[in-house]
Amino acid sequence: MQHVNVLCLKWGTRYGPHYVNMLYRAVGRNLSRPFRFFCCTDDPSGLDDGVEVIPFPANPGVKRGWPDILVKLAILQDGFGGLQGPTLFLDLDVAITGPIDCFFDYKPGEFCIIHNWVHWRKAALGRRPAVGNSSVFRFEAGKSNYAYETFLREMHRAEDRAAFNTEQAFLTYAMGNPQWWPEEWVKSYKWNCRPAFPLNLFRAPQLPEGCRILVFHGRPDPDEAIRGYRGCKPHHRTLPAPWIADYWKL
Repeated sequence: MQHVNVLCLKWGTRYGPHYVNMLYRAVGRNLSRPFRFFCCTDDPSGLDDGVEVIPFPANPGVKRGWPDILVKLAILQDGFGGLQGPTLFLDLDVAITGPIDCFFDYKPGEFCIIHNWVHWRKAALGRRPAVGNSSVFRFEAGKSNYAYETFLREMHRAEDRAAFNTEQAFLTYAMGNPQWWPEEWVKSYKWNCRPAFPLNLFRAPQLPEGCRILVFHGRPDPDEAIRGYRGCKPHHRTLPAPWIADYWKL
């Protein structure tokens, strides 16, 4: 069977090399087919031997400083890191909680991404915009340069918070025709595990049935969620969730 690619990004100091190594080993536990694991980083120290390093790309002209989250657009250019074929991008702050072969089998050749979460009231009223969450997406390396060219051509819009409030909104736009992952496969710790206020003060978070990848966008990070997270406001508080350590581990 031909190998597939798994790709992550690491720069700065918020996430240490153990985040990359945990993700690499979790992929190995939950993916049955041959794969290559890549980390695009400005500091490869401390990474497992099986992690293939891609040097951080040069600034393509982003005005607000570099590194920047817009680097997720740069990975779509032809020849990036020598990548070719089906490539699953994973943020570092995720926990793999089940088999992930399905993320490569689902709608082969299409651009697939999380349908970004919104407050349940907006969803109930049909006001969920067609915007992806870039914590987990799949693309065809070598066939996505059109999105990178859109980024270069419209970078002023990509950087304009009024036009696109997040990098993932521009990514969804640039790739075009996004295919959403099935809702049960990818869940948000904040939206799907943390009980609503005030129940979050009394009930511990639980893993939703059928979840394959759990996303910790924003705060808490996985280690904070394991211990319990106080947060800045009462509705952000979560009780300890020690079950996360069964998945987020070396």
